[in-house]
Amino acid sequence: MDELFSIRGKCALVTGGGSGIGWMIARGYARAGARVYIASRKRAELDARIAELGGEGDCRALEADLSSESGCNALADAFEAREERLHILVNNAGANWGAPYAEFPESAWDRVLDVNVKAVFSLTRRLTPLLERSASAADPARVINIGSVDGISVPAMETWAYAASKAAVHHLTRMLAKTLAPKRITVNAVAPGPFQSRMMRATLERLGDRVAGLVPLGRIGEPEDMAGVAIFLASRAGAYVDAAVIPVDGGLSGTR
Repeated sequence: MDELFSIRGKCALVTGGGSGIGWMIARGYARAGARVYIASRKRAELDARIAELGGEGDCRALEADLSSESGCNALADAFEAREERLHILVNNAGANWGAPYAEFPESAWDRVLDVNVKAVFSLTRRLTPLLERSASAADPARVINIGSVDGISVPAMETWAYAASKAAVHHLTRMLAKTLAPKRITVNAVAPGPFQSRMMRATLERLGDRVAGLVPLGRIGEPEDMAGVAIFLASRAGAYVDAAVIPVDGGLSGTR
C-alpha cells in the first residue's frame, strides 16, 4: 500500500504554491518525498513557505507572473533550466473579483480569465514535452487543475468571472485529457469547497460558522484533505483516473 500511494522521487511544479490550496498541495508533496517547485509572484512569500517547511522535504522557489503567455513561458524556461523531466504539474494559480452585476468591470474578466484559464492552457502546452519525458503506460505524467465548486453550482457571491472561469477550467481539463492521453499524460481537476485560502480568508473571518454550517460534513476543509486528493491523483493509485472533476467540499456541491 505504501508503494501504491507513493510519489517519492517524483518532480512537481505547483503554481500559486506560496499560499492557500497551492501550499497545502506543495507541502503534502514535499513531505511525501517529491521534489517540489512552488511558483508565485511574491518571492518573500515563497521563501517564507520554504522556511516554514523546515527541512521536512525538498521544496524550491520560482518567481512567476502567469497573467500572460510570456509569463508562462518564462516560468517554463526557468523550470526547464533546472529539470529535464516533470512528473506532476499542478495549475493552481488563480485570481478572483467580486462586484455587483450592474457594476462588474470588463477589466475583471480580462484579469481573471487570463490567470485562471489561459495560463492553465499556456503553461500545460509549454511543459508537455517535459511531462512526456517522465511518462509511462503504468505511471503517466499528471496534470492537476484546480477548479472550484463555484464552477459546478451557482455561488452565493457575485464572483461572475471567477465562477465562469472555474467552469471553463473543468471543461478545459476534459479537452486536455483527451488530447494528452495518447502521450501518457492524465489531466484531472480538483474542485475545492471552502478551505482556509487567501481568496476565502475575508469570507471565513466574517461568516466562517455560517459557511461551515452549509457543508454537510459540518466543517471547513483542512490542509490534509487537499494534500490527500492531490497525492492520490499523482500516485500509482490514481494512474487510471483521467478527465475527472473531483469535488473536495464535504458534500457541498452534491447536495445543493
